[in-house]
Amino acid sequence: MTCEVGKIFSFEILAECSRSKARAGLLHLPHHTVNTPVFMPVGTQGTLKGLLPAQLEELNCEIMLGNTYHLGNRPGPELLKKAGGLHKFMNWKRALLTDSGGFQMVSLLDLAEITEQGVKFKAPHDGSEMLLTPEHSIQIQNCIGADIMMQLDDVVSSTTTGPRVEEAMHRTVRWLDRCLKANEREHDQALFPIVQGGLDEELRRKCAAELTKREVHGYAIGGLSGGEAKDDFWKMVAVSAASLPKNKSRYTMGIGFALDLVVCTALGSDMYDCVFPSRTARFGVALVPSGSINLKKSVYRKDFTALDDNCGCSTCKTYTKAYIHSIVTQETVACHLITIHNIAYQLNLMNTMRESIKQDKFPEFVQQFMKTQYPDKNYPQWAVDALQSVEITLLYT
Repeated sequence: MTCEVGKIFSFEILAECSRSKARAGLLHLPHHTVNTPVFMPVGTQGTLKGLLPAQLEELNCEIMLGNTYHLGNRPGPELLKKAGGLHKFMNWKRALLTDSGGFQMVSLLDLAEITEQGVKFKAPHDGSEMLLTPEHSIQIQNCIGADIMMQLDDVVSSTTTGPRVEEAMHRTVRWLDRCLKANEREHDQALFPIVQGGLDEELRRKCAAELTKREVHGYAIGGLSGGEAKDDFWKMVAVSAASLPKNKSRYTMGIGFALDLVVCTALGSDMYDCVFPSRTARFGVALVPSGSINLKKSVYRKDFTALDDNCGCSTCKTYTKAYIHSIVTQETVACHLITIHNIAYQLNLMNTMRESIKQDKFPEFVQQFMKTQYPDKNYPQWAVDALQSVEITLLYT
């Protein structure tokens, strides 16, 4: 769905759950209008591993994510600029979001140090010292040309405590101002700031209060899904979402497990991304309503049923568990087939949530979802507590 010119970057709330904080909306972006809540598959290098852009479009994927660090290294910003941006380079006609590259500096590389100037790290190809500044991150993202760019933030582990967390939060706010000033494409690229503050509720409120003083088109909730306890995770999502404006979209970064998607939507989040669906496919694992199935197991050797009888993806319509089991550790096509299904599962989950919100039946959806995932009613206590905080009580009979 192409966005009307006058609506670019606006967020339109179509429906709200009368009990929880879930909402369904439309995020109007230059290349596409995106239905929310939405899951964004991660195409690190300008491609989702195992799928063509046309296949993503066939699955009705409306927005995908690209990785600034990896794209900045290969093919590089100059080539992307000459190609007319990543949309044209990869032939993707719908919306794109790029991260800032900061997370990869911390998680993947030999980090030297974080200074006020930027992130110093050792280059992977020759070991030389390099510096990623807020200005450089935005320069690369301007060349990529995504509909939504992320600010460079000061990333610390979600389990870090003490003064380093507060330092990172304040630096993230200062770096936002530098990112906003560096953006040369305000007319067609939105910039989202990132709420930081570790596992400290008050720091997250302070961070959100500062970020909301700036003129931006949406917000991200960062610094989570890094090994913290689930009790801390949901509380930080809840306090961050509650501290952000209602009329702007809220993007909880790095979320991909089905249960997390449902809980975070109940808490008021709208957007998510994760490599989980495609990465788990490479290990022969398919996502299904009851959880997941490992197709490497011999129990599927003579199973001539689809991965999910209720799924309409091309894999489920064409191939059986037995066939995929026979090639799962031998042929790359198995990864391709499971990836198609896993992305379809995630997108269908979001579609079902969205429709339930529009019909004001989201609590009933959550109850049925949890009952299907946990038929023994042995629900994770953190999820029970999170859902109860927004007046959703699970079924035990």
